[in-house]
Order: sequence, then structure tokens, then C-alpha cells
Amino acid sequence: MQGIQRRIVYITLYEGIAIVAASAGLALMTGAGLGHSGVLAVAASVIAVIWNLIFNSLFERWEARQAVRGRSIKRRIAHAIGFEGGLIGLLVPMFAWGLGISLWQALVMDLGLVIFFLVYTFVFNWAFDRAFGLPASAAPVAQAA
Repeated sequence: MQGIQRRIVYITLYEGIAIVAASAGLALMTGAGLGHSGVLAVAASVIAVIWNLIFNSLFERWEARQAVRGRSIKRRIAHAIGFEGGLIGLLVPMFAWGLGISLWQALVMDLGLVIFFLVYTFVFNWAFDRAFGLPASAAPVAQAA
């Protein structure tokens, strides 16, 4: 599976699982009700989907230009850190506003989510690639005989 179809399936599965996990995590960490946490999780998901499309497009363009093909552990770690690092900058202000807390408090709270999502992103990407195959940008280049 390649192209836009791959991205749609990826984003749908990733964000569906993420909304459930983030709603529960936010409710536990903040004491806010599951409904309020769910609204924040859905808003975070919308932001994450947009960031996902942008980041993965840029990452795959970079990846396609690399001499070494495939997705090594090092490359997967760089992908997860890059994605989650960018997302922190986008979500911390929203959490601060949505929960009525300072940016510092939101950042500290978000660190728990970041740790979860770093592991989740790494495992999800590995499992997704195992289930659906590597994208064209990471597939080994066929050698001419």
C-alpha cells in the first residue's frame, strides 16, 4: 500500500488509538472529566493529523534522498523524536488554555504524554510497516541484473 491510501489508513488507525489513550491519560493526570479530556484529545488529534501530514511528507522526501534505504532503528528513533518534538510546540499552548494552567504546567503535564507517545509512535510505525509493508521511500532499490 502506497501514497495517499497508505497515509489515510495510517492516520486513521494511529489517531483513533491515540484519542482513546490521550482521553484516559488526560483525565487521570488532570482530574478533568473524561468528556472535557476527550474534547482536548480530539482537538489534539486534529492538530496531530495536520502535523502528521506535513512531517511525514517532509520526512519521506528526505528519506528518499538517502543513500542507505530502509528504516533502521536509528532512523525510526529520529522519526519519532522529530514528530513528537514538533507536536510539543503545537500542543502545549492548547493544553494550557484548555485546562486553565500555565505553559510550564502544561509542558510538565505534556511530558507524560510525550513519553507515552514516543514509545507508541515507535511501536505503531514498526507494526504498521510490518502489516502493510514499507513505503516506497524506504523500500530497497532493486539492483539491475
